[in-house]
Formats: sequence, structure tokens, C-alpha cells
Amino acid sequence: YDACEVYPGPNLNVVVGANGTGKSSIVCAICLGLAGKPSFIGRADKVGLFVKQGCSRGLVEIELFKPSGNITITREIQVANNTSSWLINGKPATLKAVEEHIAALNIQVDNLCHFLPQDRVGEFAKLSKTELLEATEKSIGSREMYQFHCELKNFREKERELEVNMHSLRFGLFLRNVFTKYILTLQHLCREKTNSLEKMKQRVERYKQDVERYLEHKSHIDLIEMLERKRPWLEYESVRTQYVEVKKNRNKAKEELEILKDRQFPRMKKIEEAEENLNSLDMKTRDNAAKIKEISQKIKQKQDALEVNEKKIEEIKQALRMKKDEEMDRQNKIHKIQEIIEAWKNELNTMAVCENLQLEIDAVNNELKKLQEERTNIDSYVSDLRAEKRNQEREQKRIIDHLGRLNNIMKMKEENLKGRFQDTYSALTWLRKNKDKFKKTVYEPMMLEINPRDSRHAKYIENHISSDDMRAFVFESQEDMEVFLIRDHQKLRVNAVCAPAESCAESLPSRPIEELQQYGFFSYLRELFDAPRPVMSYLCYQYRVHEVPVGTEKTRDMIERVIRETKFKQIYTAEERYIIKVSSYTNLTLSTNTFLRAAQFLSGCVDVDERRQLESQQQNISNVLKSLDMRLTTLFERQKHLEHRDNELREQKKELLLRGSRRRQLESKIALKYDSLRQLEQDAVDLEKESQLANLKIKEINKQKAELVTEFMHFTKIIIPLSILKGVLTLQKSKVIAEKTRLESEYKPGTVQLKAAEQWFHELEEKKRALYKNCKELMKQARQVCKLSPDQDFPKELQNSFQALPNTLEEIDALLNEEKTRASCFTGLNASVVEEYNKQTQEIQQLMKYLEEKKNELNKYRQNISQVKEKWLNLLKDMIEQINDKFSKFFSSMQCVGEVDLHAENEEEYDKYGIRIRVKFHSGTELHELTPYHQSGGEKSVS
Repeated sequence: YDACEVYPGPNLNVVVGANGTGKSSIVCAICLGLAGKPSFIGRADKVGLFVKQGCSRGLVEIELFKPSGNITITREIQVANNTSSWLINGKPATLKAVEEHIAALNIQVDNLCHFLPQDRVGEFAKLSKTELLEATEKSIGSREMYQFHCELKNFREKERELEVNMHSLRFGLFLRNVFTKYILTLQHLCREKTNSLEKMKQRVERYKQDVERYLEHKSHIDLIEMLERKRPWLEYESVRTQYVEVKKNRNKAKEELEILKDRQFPRMKKIEEAEENLNSLDMKTRDNAAKIKEISQKIKQKQDALEVNEKKIEEIKQALRMKKDEEMDRQNKIHKIQEIIEAWKNELNTMAVCENLQLEIDAVNNELKKLQEERTNIDSYVSDLRAEKRNQEREQKRIIDHLGRLNNIMKMKEENLKGRFQDTYSALTWLRKNKDKFKKTVYEPMMLEINPRDSRHAKYIENHISSDDMRAFVFESQEDMEVFLIRDHQKLRVNAVCAPAESCAESLPSRPIEELQQYGFFSYLRELFDAPRPVMSYLCYQYRVHEVPVGTEKTRDMIERVIRETKFKQIYTAEERYIIKVSSYTNLTLSTNTFLRAAQFLSGCVDVDERRQLESQQQNISNVLKSLDMRLTTLFERQKHLEHRDNELREQKKELLLRGSRRRQLESKIALKYDSLRQLEQDAVDLEKESQLANLKIKEINKQKAELVTEFMHFTKIIIPLSILKGVLTLQKSKVIAEKTRLESEYKPGTVQLKAAEQWFHELEEKKRALYKNCKELMKQARQVCKLSPDQDFPKELQNSFQALPNTLEEIDALLNEEKTRASCFTGLNASVVEEYNKQTQEIQQLMKYLEEKKNELNKYRQNISQVKEKWLNLLKDMIEQINDKFSKFFSSMQCVGEVDLHAENEEEYDKYGIRIRVKFHSGTELHELTPYHQSGGEKSVS
């Protein structure tokens, strides 16, 4: 990654991911960013090798949680010299300061039980039992556990030293310094007594000046010590003075705050009263609104009841109208039936009793037969035309598909143009939409217009024509080219050329190709492709394509002869292009050859003649299909006419057949109509009686309406005063709101002043608290310097000593510097000069006392070892028991067995205690200790 930012959760335990996703990037960044060494990761031995290749430096920034405030550690690695610079919270820091912060947070990137990169999984299995125990204690054990272990090891080491010292001192020094000196002294006491006394006097006199200088030096040292003791007390007094001043200002601010609160209280009281009044009015308004709503609902109920009664009256009237309409319809039906019966009677009177209709029926049958024969002939002709149409449509589809394949090649060319020359493609799109703006034909870019006759020849064309011209548009007139270049003010970079006014497309080569076949030439370049006439004219004029021969490998083999005999300026062989020039100065022939590039623009070729032939065939088929459609339409119209005539004849025949049975039908119908007439006459309605019943119902409903109107007026009278009260309450509420707003506007400035006073009071309170804390800290430091306990009174002798010293920090610092300078002038002094007087007589006593102290110390150590051992073993066994429970549980979930236990060969050898891991991955085996050699790599990784 160039840059990556990771936000781990609160319990980051394992980093997993597929190969190459950046696990090691995260792990390496954590290790190196937390002052870890490259060896902890197991990948490289220099920090510069962890920086991304091609970069000169790398940076890791890690933010660590800390209750008192997070810390951010930044490490910048320089690749050139493998150096690192450190920042803590954005400020430069040393590696030691970073390590101290890391250690304070108990982060151990060098502990495999705490931080395990995947490249060091094998090293975990190589850890000895002792190393594994210490790593586990440091990683998850309590701090007391590891401290107890260290103390036990130190106790055991000192115990061994004391045992050795006891023996060596007792049997060596004691005999040498006591017994030997005593015997020698007795032997020479008399002989050397006088000489020894004189020498002692001389030695004392010689040491006198050194003792005086030593005492003077000690007085300076004592004064320095006293000054350093008093200095913290002066710092404390300075801060205490500030604390008293701030406390005084804080009390003053508190008094001013209470005054402002008292001043604001009456206004606040009025605002609260206005609020209570407003709440009372709100309650009255809500009660009044509830009453209005209740009465309004009752009024609405009465209105709804009145509307229901109105609907009932309307329904009664509607029912009466419907009965009147039914009676009128009954009268109309009777009248119509009587008219129908009269008409049928007249028809019966005029109808002949018997008619001879067979001749007419035979004539109709003959005409129907002729129509059927003509329809059969037309159906056969239509079937033939449809078959021919299907054949033509299949041929048309084949041609369209073939043209589609050819167009796909053109489409590929256009996509190639779009990918390489976006501006040219945009101009092409514009041209196709605006062809009407040009007087003559405008030809698209040459790479679209040129079609190689064989795809193998495309490379000759592309190597001969420049890429600029391959994407150039070709115009027949200069005027059209100017119109195109303006192009609606589009800012596109395109190429355009103008074909010669006089066409060069049919220009003949200087020599027929047959004459050149002896050199391996098989064609001129112009004959290898097709292009529109103006495009070919431009290429003949500009590139002389009709004068450039194309040869084979045979041409390449005899190229020197070809150049010498043919005198061509350009020649193509199978894979090379030759350009021949004649020097103007030496008249020598010079040639250069280049390998041909692979075709990029003309990779697909289209046979133009075939395409034109297919388009012509498509047009002919379209004309044939149109002719067939016209003939089919004519036949369909004739079919329709014959079908219509057939239906007319069949109806005529049906009418003739029905005329015979018409009389019997009419007599039966007249009898049925008489039955209907009698039924209608029996269904007569008494409209007068129905009208009287309706009036009685309406009268009863009107009585109910009168009662509802009385109740409606009663409720209306009740709601009017309630509505008036609503307006009064609204007016009162508006006045109270206005009064409250006025009070709040008067209260607001005082509130701002009160908030400012409260803020100033809180600032002073915070400052007072900080100074008080600082005072306590300085007092604690001063007592520690003077070696006083928290509840111990200040010694009188120390007060007297302090009174003789300066009372300001500046004077104390000046005197300290002066005394330190004077003390530094005394060199070469040794406390042994003063002690030499007493040393000779006290030496043996001191030695015996030393031995006694060492013996007591040994006993004390043994007692401490017993206590610490008990505490340590209790904590250690609990921890290993928890590890063993989880370890066994995890292995059991994998159908395997695993155990963790405490291993000790000798209970008193605390530096040889260790953790033993035993595992079993196969059911037929026993538990084996985890070692670098017994288990496989996967089994070690899992363990």
C-alpha cells in the first residue's frame, strides 16, 4: 500500500486474511511503530527493508489509548541510512522516551506470548519451558507474579553468595586479619614500638591539612544539601501565595454571583407567574374548546338527522314517480303491442296463400356454384404467390446477414478509430448528422474508406500512408473543407485533405507489372486495395501508390540488383520497406530499409464489389417483394368481393326458403302478443291510492323534522356564549404572552451577565483547584526531599537552618551555583583521611559485626523466600489452571487432546521453573511434549 489507516476494535487478538491482503503490513507497522526491532518480526534485519520498494522513506503512526489522554507515536524511517526519527504527540522524542511510554502501558512486542508474527510461529515451539513461563508471566500474568518470580531468583542467588561469603570471610579474612596480625604484633611489639609511635605522629601531622580541607568541602556539601532542601519549600510557598490570591478572587466572584442571582430573582418570579397564568388560560381554553366540540357534535348529529329525513321524503317522492312512470310505460307497451298486432294482421291479409319459389332458388344455386369455382382458383394463385414471397424473404435475410457481417468489420474499424482518435470520431459523428451542409460528397477518414483486397496486404498500405492521413477526412472542394473545419465552433483536433481538382485515380504506372515480375514483384500498391475515386486520386497524387511496387522474399534476396536496375524510389518486399535516394553531390544511390509494422487500422478487409453486389441484390429483392405484395393485395380484394357476393346469395336463398313458412309464424306471433296484452291490462296501478299513502308518510317525517329543528336551535343558543368566551380567552392569552415576552426580554441581559459571572466563578474555581493540587504535590516533594513523613511535624532544627538561608528562589539558585562551584574546587579528597584515625582500632570489630549482619540477612532472605514463594505459586497455579482449561477445551473441539502444566525439577531452583505443553493429534498416540522436532509444522502452528 502507499497509505493505509487501520482502526482496530477494543479487543484486537488475531489478524487474518488471504495471501497478499496486507496482514504483514499491519503487523510490521505495529511492531516497528512500538519501538520493536526488525528481528522481532523475523523478516529482515534492517528497518529500511520494510519501506515499500521505490520509496525513500516510510512512516508509521500509532495512537494508543491511555485513561489520562491518548498518546500518538510516530516513526519515520529513512531508507538511505536505515535511521528513524520519533515523535510523541507531534513533538520530537528519543527512542528511550518512546520505550518508556511503551513499557508503562505493558506493551511487549518482543514477547512471543504477547505479539506473535506468523514468521516466528516456529520460534514459539523452540522456547524452553523456562522462557515460555517468563513470557507467559509478562504477557497475561499480574505484575506481582513476575516480580515475585524475579525476587525469588534474586533471593536464591544472594543466598548462594551469602553462603560462599560466610565461609570465605570466616576462614580467610578473619584468620588473616586477626590471628596473623596478632602473632606478628606480639613478636615485633617491643622492637618497633618507638618507631611506630613516631611514624603515627608524622602521619597524623601530614593528614591534618587534608582533614581540614575535607571538612571545609563537607561544609559546602552540607550547605548545598540544605539549599536543595529549602528550595522546594520556597516553590511551595510561591504557589501557596497564588492559591490564596485566587481563592480570595474566587470568594469575591461568588459574592458577586449571589448578588446577580438575587437581582434576577424578582424578574424570574414574575416570568413564572406569567407562565402559571398562561397555563391557567390554556386549561380554560382547552375546557371551553371541549364543550364547544361536544355541542358542535350534537348540532352535527341533528343536522345529519334532518338530512336523513329529507332523504326519506325524497325517496318516497321518487318511489311515487317511479310508479307513475311504470304506469305510463305499461300504457305505451299496450299501445305498441296493439300496433304490432294490427300490422301483422294486415300482412296476413296481403300475403298469397301459395307461391312457386323453386325457379328462383335454382337460379341462386347456379350463381353460388360459379362463385365457388372462382374462389378456389384465386386461393391457389395466392398460395403460389405466398410461397414465392417466402423464398424471396429468405434470400433477403441471407443478404442482410452477409451485409451485417461486412458492417461489423466497419464497426470494428470505427471502434478502433474511437479508441485511438476521440476527436476524429466525434467529428465523424457530427459529419453523419450534417451531410446536408456540404455541396459535394465528404468522405470519412481514410482508415474507414480504404479496403484491402487481402488482409495480408494491409501492412503495406499502413506503412506507406502516414497515420495523420489515415485518420483524415477527404473533400472534393476547398469550400466544403472550410465549412467542416469551422464545425459549429467545436474545439476538435482533426485532419482534413482535399482531393486534386483533376483526378489521378486512373494514372498509369511508368512500367507494366509484367516487366517487374522477374524481380519478384506481383503488384503495384494501388492494386492491393479499393477506395472511393477521390480518396484514390489523393493517394495517387500524394503517395504515388500507382508507382510503388510490392514484392516477395525473392525481391529481398536480389535487392541490390532491383535497386540498381529498376530505379524505383520506394520498394516493398515481404517484410521490409526500401527508400532509395540519389545523392545530389556524389550521384551515389543511397537506400534505407525498415521492417514493416503490423497493421493497426486496416486489420479487417471488406470486398467492396461483393458489398455493392449484395446491396444491388437486396434492392432487387425489395422491388420483387413490393410487386408480390401489390398482386396479393389485388387478389385479396377480389376474394373479399366474391365472399361478399356469396353471402348476399346465401341470404337471398335463405329468404326464399323462409317465405313459405312465414304465414304460420305470423299467426303464432299474433296469438302470443294477445296473451302479453291481457297480462299488461291486469297489471294496472291505482295512482290516486299510491299518492295518498306517500303524503301520509311525508307528513309523519315532517313532524320528526320539526322536533329536530327545535333541538338544533336549543344547542345553537348554548354554543354562542361559549364561542364568545373562546374569543375572550384568546385575547387574554395574547396579553399574557406579550407580558411574558416583555419580561423575558428584560430578563435576558441580566441572564447574559449572570452566565458571564458564573463562567468567571467556574474558571477561578478550576484554577483554585489546580493550584491546590499543585500545592499538595509541591508539599509532598518538599517533605520527600527533607525525608519527612506526611503526618510528621517540621523539625525545629530544620526551621533554624532554613532561617539562615535566603528566602527567594533567585537567591537560593544563585547561592547554590556559588556553593557548587566552590565545592568543585576541592579535588583529590578522600573520606578515608578522616576515618584513618579510628580504622586501625575498629577493623576487627567491624568485620565481626559484618559477619553477624550477613548471617541475619541470610535468615531474613530465607524467610522472605518462603513468603514470596507461597504468593507466587498460588498466582501461577491459578493462571496455568485457567490456560490448561481453555487449551484442553480448544483441542477437544478439534477431536484432539492438549494439556498445559507447571514443570519444576527442583522446587528451590526458581530460575528452572517452566511451562510444559503436551499435545496429542492422533487417537492412537500418547501425549507428547511440544518440541521443535516431534510435531509437524502445522501441529506446532495450531498448538
